[in-house]
Parts: sequence; structure tokens; C-alpha cells
Amino acid sequence: MRIRPAIAVASLTTALSMSVIPATAHAVAPAAASDTTFSDVVVNGGKDIVLGLTTKKTVTITWTATDPDGIAASWAYLWHGPNTDDEDGTLGAYPAGTCTQSSTDPTTASCTVSIAVDAARDLDHNGLAGTWNVLAGAQDRTDDWTEIDAAGHASVKRLAKATVNAAPEPVKKGRTITVTGKLTRANWTSGSYTGYQGQSVKLQFRKKGSSVYTTLKTVTTGTGGALRTTTKAKADGYFRYVFAGTATTGPATATGDFVDVR
Repeated sequence: MRIRPAIAVASLTTALSMSVIPATAHAVAPAAASDTTFSDVVVNGGKDIVLGLTTKKTVTITWTATDPDGIAASWAYLWHGPNTDDEDGTLGAYPAGTCTQSSTDPTTASCTVSIAVDAARDLDHNGLAGTWNVLAGAQDRTDDWTEIDAAGHASVKRLAKATVNAAPEPVKKGRTITVTGKLTRANWTSGSYTGYQGQSVKLQFRKKGSSVYTTLKTVTTGTGGALRTTTKAKADGYFRYVFAGTATTGPATATGDFVDVR
């Protein structure tokens, strides 16, 4: 926790106004008695932030700030690194949150802030994939400042892509079908999509006329993220590869490839 001396905050105090975004998580930051506390910190609606090489998106942080002296202003942003003095990545930079005071509790305000994320600008190396922290801060109505470096967390992941090709087509029933493909992911360091080797990927099949895919087997990606396996032709339908994702990489599903079985 860090407590800062009061400074000019006219731009922040104007933020106490608009609507409340309901909080859904339960991350509560520790604080000393009489200091501001932060709870219900939710990033991106509780979903992973999955970014490609040029992805642009708006990420929302919502939280509840409480202080015995009331909340004059509050803010939050995402940071990555061993500590806030040695950050190697930030998303947002002390953006003022829009806060609404509770109608029943004058010490509490519900806040939200939207951060414009640009992968090409904000992510320059693969080490930024994984867990990020939420720094939450507030100024109470006596001009005391409090900040919690890790009031919450978020998962930032590299975008993955999967492809599939089933051949030959058409094929006679009972014959062997070879299903190839590739799993790649955004490489923020090189600025390209590169193969993701050694990953488990499911081969699935959907019979023509059905809306349900069934898993046939699990395949491990080889050099360059290559996928290759065989199966028997049983009926007309679609083959696809499905990757569940990892702690640093988002999921990927290939567009189904149709095979005509005769």
C-alpha cells in the first residue's frame, strides 16, 4: 500500500458522477485501518484479455472503493512486472475512474474505467503474456491518497490460430483420411505469428446435418506447430482442430473442413 500527499486533483474529482457497473468478483486488497479499501475488482468482465499483433480493444476495470471519510476520486490501471517501480508493461496510466456514491453508504463508491489497448503499441515482448496486476488508488474527502499495487489481477494472453485440411476429398467410405493443420500464436517479440510446438489439440468431427462436434482423438503439435493424423472415412461431415489454450495463450478453433464420403 502507498499513501500519497494531496496534490492538484481537479480532473479526478470531477469523475464522481455517472452510472455504476455491477461488480462480480471478490478480490479485496488489504489496507490499514481508516485507509481506503478496494473490493469487487473485475477486469474485462472476468474474461482473459487475448491479443494478437495488431488487436485494438477497450478493456474495462470495475471496482468498489470504501473510505471512512468518503471517496472524492478513484483510478485504476493494469501493470506487469516484479513491482510497480520496475514495471515492464502498463495498460492505462492513472486514468480517472467514473464513480457513483452508494445511495445508502456515504463511505462507498462504485467505479469503472475504460482503457484503450493497442497490441502493436503496448506489447513488445512475449514475456508480457500471463498475469497482470491492477493498481487501484483513491483520494478521500480529506485529500489523503491511498494506492494498492495489486488490488486485483487479469490474464493477458497471446492470440492463437488453428487451421485444418482433410484429404482426399471426395473419399470412399472406409478409406483413410489424413487431417493436417497448424497451430500458431502471436509472437509479440518478432511481430509475426509463429508455430506453437508440443501442444495438445483435439481433432473433432461433425456429421453433415448435425450441429454437434465429437472429439475423435488428441494430437500433439510438432515442429512449427504442425498437426497431422489419420482417421477413417465414415460419413459426410466436417473436421476441425480445437486448442483449449494455456496460461499464456488463448484458445483457437479451426474452421471446419468438409469431406464428401461416397
